Amino acid sequence: MSQPEPDLPVGRRIQRERQRAGMSRPVLAGLVGRSAEWLKAVETGRLQVPRLGMLLKIAQALNLDDLATLTGNGFAVPVQVFAGERHIALSAVQAALTEYRVTPAATPSNVEHLAIRLDQAWQVRHSTPDHRTQLGALLPGLIRDAQLAARLSPREERRDARRVLAGVYRLADFYVAYQPAPELVWMVADRALTEAQEADDPYAIAGGAWAMVQALRDAGRWEEAIALASDAIRQLEPHLDGAPDDWRGISGALEAEIAYVNARRGRHGEAWTHLERADTTARHLGAEYRHVQTSFSIPVMGAHATTIGVELRRPGEALQAADGFDPQAITSLARRSRHLIEIARAHHQRGELPAVWALLNRSERTARETIRYNGFAREMLIELGKRPPTGLRDDVQDLCQRVGLLAA
Repeated sequence: MSQPEPDLPVGRRIQRERQRAGMSRPVLAGLVGRSAEWLKAVETGRLQVPRLGMLLKIAQALNLDDLATLTGNGFAVPVQVFAGERHIALSAVQAALTEYRVTPAATPSNVEHLAIRLDQAWQVRHSTPDHRTQLGALLPGLIRDAQLAARLSPREERRDARRVLAGVYRLADFYVAYQPAPELVWMVADRALTEAQEADDPYAIAGGAWAMVQALRDAGRWEEAIALASDAIRQLEPHLDGAPDDWRGISGALEAEIAYVNARRGRHGEAWTHLERADTTARHLGAEYRHVQTSFSIPVMGAHATTIGVELRRPGEALQAADGFDPQAITSLARRSRHLIEIARAHHQRGELPAVWALLNRSERTARETIRYNGFAREMLIELGKRPPTGLRDDVQDLCQRVGLLAA
C-alpha cells in the first residue's frame, strides 16, 4: 500500500493510483460508468469527494486491496462524508414511492385539494430550518394520494392529476437528494419528467427536466444535462408570449443550470454566457418575482454567480458576486443556507479558515438540515476539525456536533 500522506486530498490519491496503474482517465472513467471530464474534476478537486459506493468502484477498478489507499486514514474521514446521512423518514418516503398495486382499492383525492396541499408543502420546504424533517412527514401521504389520483381520477381530470403528481415528484427530489439512496434521486426525477410528458404540459416538462438536469450533472453526464436543459428551453419558447411568469422563471432557471454544468467542466466563457442569459430573464421578471421550485429570482442569481466562481476555481470572482447582495434577500431558508456554504467554499479555496467556520456556522443557524446533508460542508468541517483556526477549537467542535460530525 502507498505510504501515508494524511493531507493528500482524495482526488489526488485517485489520480496517483490511476497513474501508478498506467491507466488513462477515459479508461478508468469508463470502468466506473462516468466521463473522463467527471474524473478530471474529481481528481483536481473541482467536484466534491465521490460517495462511498463510487469510491469502492474506483478502488476495485484500480485493483486496490484497501479503500484507505484512496481515503487516507480510515478514521479521519467518516463514512458519512461519502454516503451521506439517512434521514429518519427516508424509509417511509421510499415505501410510498415504491408501493406498487395493480388494483388499488381506494377513492382518489380531489385534484384541486391535492394542488393546495402541494403548494403548502412547497412553502414548508422554503420557510422552515428543519425542512427535510417537515417534508418527511408530509411526503408519504402526498405521494400516495397524488399517485392514486393520477391513476383513478375521471378522464377529464386526469391531465390535471398528472400535472400535480409531476409537481409532487419534483418536491420529493429535494427530499431524497444528498441521502444514501441515489436510485431514488433518479426515480423521482424520471417520474417527474414522465408524468409531465403524459400531461402534455410544457411548463411541467421543463420543471421535470430541471430536476433531471441536476441528476445528470452530479453524475458527470454533462453533455446530456446541457442537451436536456437546452431542449426544454426550446420547447417553452413558442409559449412564452402571454404565459404566466413562472414559464419564464423555469426557462431562466434552466439557463442557470447550463451555466452551472459548464462551470463544473471548467468552461469559463460558456458558464458566464448562460448565466447572463438567466440574469436577463430574472431582471425582466422583476425584484418581487421568485420561482417556487427553483428559487429563481434576482437575489438567487447572485448566489448562482457565487457558485459559478467557486466551480471555476476563481474565488475572487465568487466573493465579489457574494458581496453584491445581502443573503437575507434570498427568501428560501434552505437556499440561503446553501448560498452561505458556497461563500464558505470560496474562502476555503483561499485558505481563509476562520471565515469558513463563520459562514458554516451561519449556514447551520439558518437551516440546519441544509448543511447537515451538504457534502461540501461536511468536507470543510472535517478539515476544520483536524486543523481548527486559532482560538476556534471549541467552536469548531460545537459546530461539528450540531451538524452530526465528530471533530477529529
